[in-house]
Amino acid sequence: MNIVIFHNPNCGTSRNVVKIIKDAGYTPNIVKYLESGWSTAQLQTLFATAGITAREALRVSKTPAEKMGLTGPDVTEQELLEAMTAHPILVNRPFVACKGQVHLCRPSGKVLSLLKQWPPSPYAKEDGTLLIDADGVPVKGA
Repeated sequence: MNIVIFHNPNCGTSRNVVKIIKDAGYTPNIVKYLESGWSTAQLQTLFATAGITAREALRVSKTPAEKMGLTGPDVTEQELLEAMTAHPILVNRPFVACKGQVHLCRPSGKVLSLLKQWPPSPYAKEDGTLLIDADGVPVKGA
């Protein structure tokens, strides 16, 4: 199964998603988007497939989004897309593409809905928070 993750290695959620995918037995194609950047067409396709808007994909925490005036209601989708291509850090993460679907995997457990097989249970994230209990059931909110 082909799995692509748009990954920021400095993000704990993104690291957790990569680890979940690998521990489930898959070899993901990891795109370090802070290095490669984005094109407007790429972001439009990603967001459309995920069923979200650029505003919903905008990362405000730990980014210059507010200083750049991007959080106001009058900012257009096109303005957000232009800012995101110029400053890749403005795109929330991690996005995972698999089986013709794209999900913004926040929280990291959201990636499980894309995978046919999961890591062995019980399974915890890097901070020790349980993601899959001993019975193989995903923990809500993880």
